[in-house]
Amino acid sequence: MPDDPTADWPVALADRGVTETVVTTRGPNDRWNVAALGLHAPETDGAPATARTWGRTRTWRNFTERDGGYVQCWTDPIDFVEAACTVREEDAPVLDSAAAWARVQVEQLDSGTDGGTEWVDWALHPVESVVRNREVPTHSRARAAVVEATVAASRLGVPGFDDERLRARIDHYADVVDSCAGSRERAAWRRFDELVDRRPDRDGR
Repeated sequence: MPDDPTADWPVALADRGVTETVVTTRGPNDRWNVAALGLHAPETDGAPATARTWGRTRTWRNFTERDGGYVQCWTDPIDFVEAACTVREEDAPVLDSAAAWARVQVEQLDSGTDGGTEWVDWALHPVESVVRNREVPTHSRARAAVVEATVAASRLGVPGFDDERLRARIDHYADVVDSCAGSRERAAWRRFDELVDRRPDRDGR
């Protein structure tokens, strides 16, 4: 049985830097869009956690129009790859693989443009959270490589980033997965390869 809901984050965020999460936000079709979201730990006691959206994405739109969503601690790397690299929608807001989640309200803190891409910084305020399961943490190089590969892939073709270097970085992460992965990480990488085209453009980029 899950713990009783609380109005706090389900995990401690202090000193965590950026935590890669999955967020679901309700769209105009009343389905829940699934996306990756980097959660920045509060800089001072009492400050909110924050996140930045890049471009006019579905998460940006739904944060703007619906004022919130569900931030989830994911356990399945395939879910994370699909959140980062596909347009995925669900009927329910919480994924089966989420170990914990927080329903958040958001407020816009700042906005700007970097390299021709619009960004918005959001404060995230948890109003409800649930811990579904607890486990002793382990650290997998392959799982981290899957996450970093999705970050690199999201920057392919974006002004201000070198596509050749990004592809080389992804190739390095592929080697890490090849040597260190378990079955779910290997399956996640196969899904990543299906979704991400790493071939150079015709103009040689």
